[in-house]
Amino acid sequence: MVDNMSKRGFDPLIYAFEDQVPQFGKITQVADGVFWIRMPMDGRLNHINVWLLRDGDGWTIVDTGLSNATVQQHWQEIFANCLDGKPISRVIATHLHTDHTGNAGWITAKWDCELWMSRSDFYMCKVMAADGPADVPEDALRFYRRAGFSDQRLDRYRQRFGQFGRSISQLPAGYQRIKEGQYINIGGREWRAVIGHGHAPEHVCLYSPELKLIIAGDQILPKITPNISVQPSEPMANPLRDFLNSCARFREQLPPDLMVLPAHGSLYHGVHERLTALIDWHEVAIEKLYDLCAEPRRAVDVFPALFKSEITDTSYFPATGESIAHLHCALDRRMLTVEQDQHGVAWWHQA
Repeated sequence: MVDNMSKRGFDPLIYAFEDQVPQFGKITQVADGVFWIRMPMDGRLNHINVWLLRDGDGWTIVDTGLSNATVQQHWQEIFANCLDGKPISRVIATHLHTDHTGNAGWITAKWDCELWMSRSDFYMCKVMAADGPADVPEDALRFYRRAGFSDQRLDRYRQRFGQFGRSISQLPAGYQRIKEGQYINIGGREWRAVIGHGHAPEHVCLYSPELKLIIAGDQILPKITPNISVQPSEPMANPLRDFLNSCARFREQLPPDLMVLPAHGSLYHGVHERLTALIDWHEVAIEKLYDLCAEPRRAVDVFPALFKSEITDTSYFPATGESIAHLHCALDRRMLTVEQDQHGVAWWHQA
Protein backbone atom coordinates (compact mmCIF):
# COMPACT_ATOMS: atom_id res chain seq x y z
CA MET A 1 0.00 0.00 0.00
CA VAL A 2 1.30 3.41 -0.98
CA ASP A 3 0.86 6.64 0.98
CA ASN A 4 -0.32 9.08 -1.70
CA MET A 5 -1.54 11.86 0.59
CA SER A 6 1.59 12.76 2.56
CA LYS A 7 2.93 15.24 -0.02
CA ARG A 8 -0.43 16.69 -1.02
CA GLY A 9 -0.89 20.36 -0.22
CA PHE A 10 -4.69 20.17 -0.20
CA ASP A 11 -6.80 17.32 1.11
CA PRO A 12 -10.35 17.48 -0.32
CA LEU A 13 -11.72 14.89 2.09
CA ILE A 14 -13.82 15.75 5.14
CA TYR A 15 -13.13 13.37 8.01
CA ALA A 16 -15.77 12.11 10.45
CA PHE A 17 -15.75 10.76 14.03
CA GLU A 18 -12.05 11.54 14.46
CA ASP A 19 -12.62 12.25 18.15
CA GLN A 20 -14.61 9.04 18.65
CA VAL A 21 -12.20 6.34 17.46
CA PRO A 22 -13.17 3.21 19.40
CA GLN A 23 -10.67 1.55 21.69
CA PHE A 24 -9.96 -2.11 21.01
CA GLY A 25 -12.85 -4.18 22.36
CA LYS A 26 -15.23 -1.20 22.30
CA ILE A 27 -17.74 0.16 19.73
CA THR A 28 -18.70 3.58 18.38
CA GLN A 29 -22.04 4.17 16.66
CA VAL A 30 -21.57 5.99 13.34
CA ALA A 31 -25.10 5.66 11.89
CA ASP A 32 -28.42 4.12 12.87
CA GLY A 33 -27.65 0.47 13.58
CA VAL A 34 -24.01 0.76 12.35
CA PHE A 35 -21.17 0.41 14.86
CA TRP A 36 -17.45 0.91 14.34
CA ILE A 37 -14.91 -1.51 15.85
CA ARG A 38 -11.13 -1.41 15.62
CA MET A 39 -8.89 -4.45 15.91
CA PRO A 40 -5.09 -4.34 16.33
CA MET A 41 -2.54 -5.29 13.70
CA ASP A 42 1.26 -5.30 13.65
CA GLY A 43 3.32 -3.01 11.46
CA ARG A 44 2.61 0.27 9.76
CA LEU A 45 -1.08 -0.59 9.35
CA ASN A 46 -1.58 -1.00 13.08
CA HIS A 47 -5.35 -1.49 12.96
CA ILE A 48 -8.28 -2.62 10.87
CA ASN A 49 -11.75 -1.11 11.03
CA VAL A 50 -14.53 -3.72 11.18
CA TRP A 51 -18.25 -3.21 11.48
CA LEU A 52 -21.16 -4.45 13.57
CA LEU A 53 -24.61 -3.99 12.01
CA ARG A 54 -27.87 -4.37 13.88
CA ASP A 55 -29.80 -7.07 12.00
CA GLY A 56 -33.28 -7.65 13.37
CA ASP A 57 -33.04 -10.29 16.10
CA GLY A 58 -29.27 -10.57 15.66
CA TRP A 59 -26.14 -8.88 14.36
CA THR A 60 -24.13 -8.93 11.15
CA ILE A 61 -20.34 -8.54 11.34
CA VAL A 62 -18.46 -7.12 8.36
CA ASP A 63 -14.77 -8.18 8.41
CA THR A 64 -13.13 -9.82 11.40
CA GLY A 65 -9.44 -8.97 11.94
CA LEU A 66 -6.46 -11.31 12.10
CA SER A 67 -6.82 -14.67 13.79
CA ASN A 68 -4.83 -14.44 17.01
CA ALA A 69 -5.48 -14.58 20.74
CA THR A 70 -5.44 -10.78 21.21
CA VAL A 71 -8.04 -10.06 18.53
CA GLN A 72 -10.23 -12.94 19.68
CA GLN A 73 -10.12 -11.61 23.24
CA HIS A 74 -11.38 -8.24 21.98
CA TRP A 75 -14.18 -10.01 20.13
CA GLN A 76 -15.10 -11.85 23.32
CA GLU A 77 -15.36 -8.48 25.10
CA ILE A 78 -17.70 -7.21 22.38
CA PHE A 79 -19.78 -10.39 22.48
CA ALA A 80 -20.13 -10.04 26.25
CA ASN A 81 -20.84 -6.31 26.43
CA CYS A 82 -22.20 -4.94 23.15
CA LEU A 83 -24.76 -7.35 21.66
CA ASP A 84 -27.77 -6.64 23.91
CA GLY A 85 -28.24 -10.37 24.35
CA LYS A 86 -28.68 -11.00 20.63
CA PRO A 87 -26.60 -13.49 18.60
CA ILE A 88 -24.29 -12.99 15.65
CA SER A 89 -26.44 -14.13 12.73
CA ARG A 90 -24.07 -13.54 9.79
CA VAL A 91 -20.45 -12.69 8.96
CA ILE A 92 -19.61 -10.82 5.74
CA ALA A 93 -16.01 -10.70 4.51
CA THR A 94 -15.31 -7.93 2.02
CA HIS A 95 -12.41 -9.91 0.52
CA LEU A 96 -9.96 -12.72 1.10
CA HIS A 97 -7.03 -11.05 2.90
CA THR A 98 -6.37 -12.35 6.40
CA ASP A 99 -7.03 -9.10 8.27
CA HIS A 100 -10.57 -9.32 6.85
CA THR A 101 -11.21 -13.10 6.95
CA GLY A 102 -8.95 -14.10 9.85
CA ASN A 103 -11.67 -14.80 12.40
CA ALA A 104 -14.52 -15.51 9.99
CA GLY A 105 -14.34 -19.27 10.54
CA TRP A 106 -13.96 -18.91 14.30
CA ILE A 107 -16.96 -16.57 14.61
CA THR A 108 -19.24 -18.54 12.29
CA ALA A 109 -18.43 -21.74 14.20
CA LYS A 110 -18.91 -20.07 17.58
CA TRP A 111 -22.31 -18.62 16.63
CA ASP A 112 -23.40 -21.31 14.16
CA CYS A 113 -24.03 -18.68 11.48
CA GLU A 114 -23.28 -18.20 7.78
CA LEU A 115 -20.30 -16.66 6.03
CA TRP A 116 -21.08 -14.36 3.09
CA MET A 117 -18.37 -13.58 0.50
CA SER A 118 -17.80 -13.25 -3.22
CA ARG A 119 -17.15 -16.56 -4.94
CA SER A 120 -13.64 -15.84 -6.22
CA ASP A 121 -12.40 -14.59 -2.87
CA PHE A 122 -13.93 -17.47 -0.90
CA TYR A 123 -12.27 -20.16 -3.00
CA MET A 124 -8.95 -18.36 -3.40
CA CYS A 125 -8.84 -17.86 0.36
CA LYS A 126 -9.43 -21.57 0.91
CA VAL A 127 -6.66 -22.48 -1.55
CA MET A 128 -4.12 -20.06 -0.07
CA ALA A 129 -4.90 -21.15 3.49
CA ALA A 130 -4.22 -24.78 2.51
CA ASP A 131 -0.69 -24.06 1.21
CA GLY A 132 2.00 -25.34 3.55
CA PRO A 133 5.69 -24.39 3.86
CA ALA A 134 6.73 -27.44 1.83
CA ASP A 135 4.45 -26.59 -1.10
CA VAL A 136 6.60 -23.93 -2.81
CA PRO A 137 5.76 -24.20 -6.53
CA GLU A 138 8.60 -24.08 -9.04
CA ASP A 139 6.66 -21.75 -11.34
CA ALA A 140 6.41 -19.21 -8.48
CA LEU A 141 10.19 -19.27 -8.19
CA ARG A 142 10.44 -18.65 -11.95
CA PHE A 143 8.00 -15.75 -11.56
CA TYR A 144 10.17 -13.99 -8.97
CA ARG A 145 13.38 -14.83 -10.82
CA ARG A 146 11.84 -13.16 -13.88
CA ALA A 147 11.14 -10.10 -11.72
CA GLY A 148 14.83 -9.86 -10.80
CA PHE A 149 15.04 -11.64 -7.44
CA SER A 150 18.48 -12.71 -6.31
CA ASP A 151 19.07 -16.23 -5.01
CA GLN A 152 18.93 -14.76 -1.49
CA ARG A 153 15.51 -13.24 -2.16
CA LEU A 154 14.27 -16.52 -3.61
CA ASP A 155 15.37 -18.28 -0.44
CA ARG A 156 13.45 -15.68 1.57
CA TYR A 157 10.37 -16.44 -0.52
CA ARG A 158 10.75 -20.14 0.24
CA GLN A 159 10.90 -19.30 3.96
CA ARG A 160 7.78 -17.10 3.78
CA PHE A 161 5.66 -19.42 1.70
CA GLY A 162 2.65 -20.95 3.42
CA GLN A 163 2.30 -18.26 6.10
CA PHE A 164 -1.15 -17.12 4.93
CA GLY A 165 -2.83 -19.96 6.81
CA ARG A 166 -1.27 -18.92 10.12
CA SER A 167 -3.39 -15.78 10.35
CA ILE A 168 -6.75 -17.29 9.48
CA SER A 169 -9.06 -19.71 11.27
CA GLN A 170 -10.48 -22.54 9.18
CA LEU A 171 -13.28 -21.29 6.94
CA PRO A 172 -16.57 -23.20 6.84
CA ALA A 173 -17.10 -25.68 4.02
CA GLY A 174 -19.97 -23.66 2.56
CA TYR A 175 -20.83 -20.00 2.20
CA GLN A 176 -23.41 -17.59 0.79
CA ARG A 177 -22.25 -15.97 -2.45
CA ILE A 178 -22.40 -12.18 -2.87
CA LYS A 179 -22.76 -10.93 -6.46
CA GLU A 180 -22.46 -7.52 -8.11
CA GLY A 181 -25.62 -5.49 -7.66
CA GLN A 182 -27.13 -7.89 -5.16
CA TYR A 183 -29.38 -6.36 -2.51
CA ILE A 184 -28.82 -7.70 1.01
CA ASN A 185 -31.41 -7.08 3.69
CA ILE A 186 -29.68 -6.14 6.95
CA GLY A 187 -31.94 -4.99 9.74
CA GLY A 188 -34.78 -4.12 7.38
CA ARG A 189 -32.53 -1.97 5.16
CA GLU A 190 -31.30 -2.81 1.70
CA TRP A 191 -27.54 -2.77 1.24
CA ARG A 192 -26.29 -3.04 -2.34
CA ALA A 193 -23.16 -5.03 -3.15
CA VAL A 194 -20.76 -3.09 -5.36
CA ILE A 195 -17.87 -5.30 -6.50
CA GLY A 196 -14.40 -3.86 -7.09
CA HIS A 197 -11.44 -5.56 -8.74
CA GLY A 198 -7.67 -5.24 -8.62
CA HIS A 199 -6.80 -5.38 -4.92
CA ALA A 200 -8.71 -8.66 -4.65
CA PRO A 201 -10.50 -10.77 -7.25
CA GLU A 202 -14.01 -9.67 -6.23
CA HIS A 203 -13.87 -7.11 -3.44
CA VAL A 204 -17.33 -6.55 -1.91
CA CYS A 205 -18.33 -3.03 -0.88
CA LEU A 206 -21.71 -2.49 0.81
CA TYR A 207 -23.67 0.64 -0.11
CA SER A 208 -26.71 1.81 1.88
CA PRO A 209 -28.75 4.41 -0.04
CA GLU A 210 -30.90 5.08 3.03
CA LEU A 211 -27.97 5.74 5.37
CA LYS A 212 -25.87 7.39 2.64
CA LEU A 213 -22.76 5.40 3.48
CA ILE A 214 -20.58 2.70 1.97
CA ILE A 215 -18.55 0.06 3.80
CA ALA A 216 -15.57 0.16 1.46
CA GLY A 217 -13.04 -2.32 2.83
CA ASP A 218 -9.68 -1.70 1.15
CA GLN A 219 -11.19 -0.53 -2.14
CA ILE A 220 -11.43 3.21 -1.33
CA LEU A 221 -8.95 4.00 1.45
CA PRO A 222 -8.57 7.66 2.49
CA LYS A 223 -4.79 8.21 2.56
CA ILE A 224 -3.16 5.22 0.91
CA THR A 225 -3.77 3.17 -2.19
CA PRO A 226 -4.50 -0.53 -1.67
CA ASN A 227 -1.79 -2.86 -2.87
CA ILE A 228 -2.44 -3.77 -6.51
CA SER A 229 -0.21 -6.75 -7.26
CA VAL A 230 0.43 -9.44 -9.82
CA GLN A 231 0.80 -12.81 -8.10
CA PRO A 232 2.58 -15.98 -9.25
CA SER A 233 -0.80 -17.74 -9.44
CA GLU A 234 -1.79 -15.46 -12.36
CA PRO A 235 1.55 -14.21 -13.72
CA MET A 236 0.23 -12.31 -16.76
CA ALA A 237 -2.68 -10.56 -15.00
CA ASN A 238 -3.40 -6.85 -15.33
CA PRO A 239 -4.96 -5.99 -11.94
CA LEU A 240 -4.15 -2.28 -12.21
CA ARG A 241 -6.34 -1.96 -15.31
CA ASP A 242 -9.09 -3.72 -13.35
CA PHE A 243 -8.64 -1.41 -10.36
CA LEU A 244 -8.71 1.78 -12.46
CA ASN A 245 -11.83 0.57 -14.27
CA SER A 246 -13.45 -0.18 -10.90
CA CYS A 247 -12.67 3.31 -9.61
CA ALA A 248 -14.22 4.88 -12.70
CA ARG A 249 -17.29 2.66 -12.44
CA PHE A 250 -17.74 3.39 -8.73
CA ARG A 251 -17.55 7.11 -9.48
CA GLU A 252 -20.39 6.72 -11.98
CA GLN A 253 -22.55 4.45 -9.80
CA LEU A 254 -22.22 6.06 -6.37
CA PRO A 255 -23.67 9.42 -5.32
CA PRO A 256 -21.13 12.02 -4.16
CA ASP A 257 -22.60 12.61 -0.68
CA LEU A 258 -21.71 9.28 0.95
CA MET A 259 -19.78 8.72 4.13
CA VAL A 260 -17.06 6.16 3.44
CA LEU A 261 -16.28 3.51 6.06
CA PRO A 262 -12.81 2.22 5.08
CA ALA A 263 -10.91 -0.73 6.50
CA HIS A 264 -7.95 1.44 7.52
CA GLY A 265 -7.75 5.08 8.55
CA SER A 266 -10.49 7.60 9.22
CA LEU A 267 -14.11 7.68 8.10
CA TYR A 268 -14.62 10.41 5.52
CA HIS A 269 -16.82 12.26 3.04
CA GLY A 270 -15.67 12.91 -0.53
CA VAL A 271 -15.94 9.57 -2.30
CA HIS A 272 -15.82 11.04 -5.82
CA GLU A 273 -12.78 13.14 -4.98
CA ARG A 274 -11.03 10.13 -3.51
CA LEU A 275 -11.79 7.89 -6.47
CA THR A 276 -10.44 10.55 -8.81
CA ALA A 277 -7.30 10.89 -6.68
CA LEU A 278 -6.71 7.13 -6.76
CA ILE A 279 -6.96 7.10 -10.55
CA ASP A 280 -4.71 10.13 -10.89
CA TRP A 281 -2.04 8.72 -8.59
CA HIS A 282 -1.70 5.52 -10.60
CA GLU A 283 -1.70 7.40 -13.91
CA VAL A 284 1.18 9.57 -12.69
CA ALA A 285 2.98 6.45 -11.45
CA ILE A 286 2.71 4.88 -14.90
CA GLU A 287 4.21 8.01 -16.47
CA LYS A 288 7.09 7.94 -13.98
CA LEU A 289 7.58 4.27 -14.75
CA TYR A 290 7.73 5.02 -18.46
CA ASP A 291 10.39 7.69 -17.93
CA LEU A 292 12.46 5.38 -15.73
CA CYS A 293 12.39 2.69 -18.43
CA ALA A 294 14.29 4.84 -20.92
CA GLU A 295 16.99 2.29 -20.06
CA PRO A 296 16.03 -1.38 -19.62
CA ARG A 297 14.85 -2.17 -16.10
CA ARG A 298 13.78 -5.21 -14.13
CA ALA A 299 10.64 -5.12 -12.00
CA VAL A 300 12.77 -4.73 -8.86
CA ASP A 301 14.52 -1.72 -10.43
CA VAL A 302 11.40 0.44 -10.80
CA PHE A 303 10.54 0.90 -7.12
CA PRO A 304 11.62 4.59 -7.22
CA ALA A 305 8.84 5.36 -9.70
CA LEU A 306 6.18 4.06 -7.29
CA PHE A 307 7.40 4.34 -3.71
CA LYS A 308 8.80 7.25 -1.70
CA SER A 309 9.51 5.21 1.42
CA GLU A 310 12.31 2.66 1.80
CA ILE A 311 11.45 -0.86 0.68
CA THR A 312 12.14 -3.18 3.61
CA ASP A 313 12.37 -6.95 3.75
CA THR A 314 8.68 -7.26 4.66
CA SER A 315 7.53 -4.81 1.96
CA TYR A 316 9.78 -6.20 -0.80
CA PHE A 317 7.29 -8.83 -1.98
CA PRO A 318 4.18 -6.59 -2.22
CA ALA A 319 6.34 -3.84 -3.76
CA THR A 320 7.49 -6.29 -6.44
CA GLY A 321 3.92 -7.37 -7.16
CA GLU A 322 2.81 -3.76 -7.42
CA SER A 323 5.69 -2.89 -9.75
CA ILE A 324 4.75 -5.77 -12.04
CA ALA A 325 1.12 -4.60 -12.02
CA HIS A 326 2.16 -1.14 -13.26
CA LEU A 327 4.52 -2.66 -15.83
CA HIS A 328 1.74 -4.90 -17.17
CA CYS A 329 -0.65 -1.95 -17.42
CA ALA A 330 1.96 0.06 -19.34
CA LEU A 331 2.62 -2.95 -21.58
CA ASP A 332 -1.11 -3.29 -22.27
CA ARG A 333 -1.12 0.37 -23.33
CA ARG A 334 1.87 -0.29 -25.60
CA MET A 335 4.01 2.18 -23.68
CA LEU A 336 6.60 -0.48 -22.81
CA THR A 337 8.01 -3.64 -24.31
CA VAL A 338 9.66 -6.53 -22.49
CA GLU A 339 12.41 -9.00 -23.32
CA GLN A 340 13.58 -12.01 -21.33
CA ASP A 341 17.30 -12.75 -21.10
CA GLN A 342 19.01 -16.14 -21.02
CA HIS A 343 18.63 -16.29 -17.23
CA GLY A 344 14.86 -15.89 -17.36
CA VAL A 345 14.90 -12.26 -16.19
CA ALA A 346 12.47 -9.81 -17.80
CA TRP A 347 13.84 -6.42 -18.92
CA TRP A 348 11.32 -3.62 -19.55
CA HIS A 349 11.96 -0.58 -21.72
CA GLN A 350 10.12 2.14 -23.58
CA ALA A 351 8.33 1.03 -26.69
